[in-house]
Amino acid sequence: MTARTADVGLRSETDLVIVTGVSGGGRSTVARALENVGFYVVDNLPQALMLDMAELAYEAGSAAKHTAMVLDVRSRPFSTDLAGAIRALRERGFHTRVVFVDADDEVLIRRFESVRRPHPLQGDGRLADGIAAERDLLTEARELADVFIDTSHLNVNQLRTRVEELFGAEDARRLRVTVLSFGFKYGLPPDADFVLDARFLPNPYWVPELRDHTGKETAVSRYVLGQRGAVTFVETYARLIDGTAPGFEREGKRYLTVAVGCTGGKHRSVAIAEELARRLRELRLAASAQHRDLGRE
Repeated sequence: MTARTADVGLRSETDLVIVTGVSGGGRSTVARALENVGFYVVDNLPQALMLDMAELAYEAGSAAKHTAMVLDVRSRPFSTDLAGAIRALRERGFHTRVVFVDADDEVLIRRFESVRRPHPLQGDGRLADGIAAERDLLTEARELADVFIDTSHLNVNQLRTRVEELFGAEDARRLRVTVLSFGFKYGLPPDADFVLDARFLPNPYWVPELRDHTGKETAVSRYVLGQRGAVTFVETYARLIDGTAPGFEREGKRYLTVAVGCTGGKHRSVAIAEELARRLRELRLAASAQHRDLGRE
């Protein structure tokens, strides 16, 4: 083994997370969550300094073994060759992951209006103009993302929990599966890799004693899973995900989102998501259930 090969091998032990995304999307919350799970976080880092920061983290050893760099458009160098900067990091042997946070334009506008501050690229125009200009600048970064998180329907605590689940594991390089329940009437999750439709099952909403309860409760779960075809549905998708997981890992994918939908995201999808996540854990996959629309009704 040459000295350079050994050096590259050591650099691969430095875990670098690059956080970017739209203003108002939740970068600061992601940064705080990463700090909670032991990352050294550098906020508003100019892209031109990424390689220098990575080398400093490497030289710091265990104190900065897990380092996150938060990039945004406040630093104009950010709009240059992000892909080239990431390639340079990987060529040096660093293990890098790119996290992109996003949200619907309407949600972003409400967030900016609630704190009464302009968008950093708004200038003399409207909020919508600043958001559109930023999206143009972030096109490349979005395409490079290893992890895409849509925060449109997540509160601060839900976003923090998701980041901590993704990056707080001892072996963060394993494929991690998020089984996400949702309501079709609130829209499809844009970060879904698989979309499962549980609307073929009878709706507990029409059972008076179950209507006010959720799929996380035993009575509703038993009702949903007791319907014809429900268990077969879960078992089939558990086998599918288990069978494709090795291929995703070989292709470098580390995060898989399996979205399970019903009408409102309260009963059927929640019960199915909980059961599917449980079955995946039995198959030794790192799986957790999350519920996007639970509590919206």
